[in-house]
Amino acid sequence: MTDHRALRLLRENPELAELAAYPFNLDLDRTEHVESVRLASGGPLTAIAGDDTGGTYFRCPDGAILYAGSEGEAGLIADGLDEALETLIGLPCWHDHVHLDPDATDTELAAEIADSEKELAEYYGPGLDADRDRLLAALGLRRIAPAELVRRLHRALRRTEPDHLLLNAEGLNAYTPLTERSHLPLRETVLAPGHADLALLRARPAGHADSAEATADPARRATALRAARYDRRPADLPLLRHLLLAEARFGPTDELRLAAVLIGLYGDPADHRLLSSLRERDPEIRDLLGGFPDRPEQLRSWAGDLDDSSHGQDPGAEPDLTWARLARRQGRTELARCTLIRLLDDVGPRDEDLLPFLAHELTLLGDHPQAARARRLHSAAGADPSATSTFHARLQRAATAP
Repeated sequence: MTDHRALRLLRENPELAELAAYPFNLDLDRTEHVESVRLASGGPLTAIAGDDTGGTYFRCPDGAILYAGSEGEAGLIADGLDEALETLIGLPCWHDHVHLDPDATDTELAAEIADSEKELAEYYGPGLDADRDRLLAALGLRRIAPAELVRRLHRALRRTEPDHLLLNAEGLNAYTPLTERSHLPLRETVLAPGHADLALLRARPAGHADSAEATADPARRATALRAARYDRRPADLPLLRHLLLAEARFGPTDELRLAAVLIGLYGDPADHRLLSSLRERDPEIRDLLGGFPDRPEQLRSWAGDLDDSSHGQDPGAEPDLTWARLARRQGRTELARCTLIRLLDDVGPRDEDLLPFLAHELTLLGDHPQAARARRLHSAAGADPSATSTFHARLQRAATAP
């Protein structure tokens, strides 16, 4: 790989290595990080260099370069070492650029970069640009326009999670992102396939093979129902009934209640009979749809109250645990793990009720060390035994969910 060649050239040429260390702050002798770290995914890390702030550059299993700061922040900066070197040499003040807007114009970005480098150039002397060109040429690398380097850096930062989440190896807490611009909200990532399936189900009759496949898959059905919650259309009632009956085969699930609410909002007396029959058939569904009205004319009001109490049409108000669970069901293991670890890191005194659910979800992902951490925190919080039994019952239901 060309990455190895560039690294070998630096190691074999002290003059080049010295130039990389100063002024471009890539010191091959600084490979001891301030603490032991690991990837949440479990892949190996190789420290290749450090900087004068105590930060370290790590090569990940896929060749990507991850930077870990001494203050507990981390982010992917490049897909490989050549790309990382082009960025670090081209943007020696790159730390100042992680908060820039990559969608700004070339002129705006160039002005910000010039301001950041002005002090460095004044201190280093007039040879900064010449030494930059010399180092790039010696390593066989390109000089890329600074604005493009900023955009490339931000593209890498957005790929940090979920596959390159860095943890403190002892405490298992996650490093914070280098920038809040580094990823899309979880709900958008998780809901995207649901919106696609919802469009498919609207376009195809219930008996169509594609529709049947989407309806039969528990994760796809659940995500489509979530998407329908935030994209409501009058013509969806037959589709919602179809999804409700498919979900009812699995007993009392959150998605079954969601389907019942969405259907109930139409206020059709036929749906009052449908939901009543489901409640009569299964005591657990009766409990799930608590407060169900006796009279059909009260159906819309009942559904409206439940809709309002469960965040209505605002996906941003839905707990991240919901989206993490959907991510797991979609097979997005690392995305779910990432979210659960960050939730665990952020648990405060008022959040101890969340800990059993985090432990359960992490166990389902096979992340037993993080699940054990959640259980320890729950024990340390002195949970009420009666509350714990309630949690256990709810977790048992969640464990059997499709």
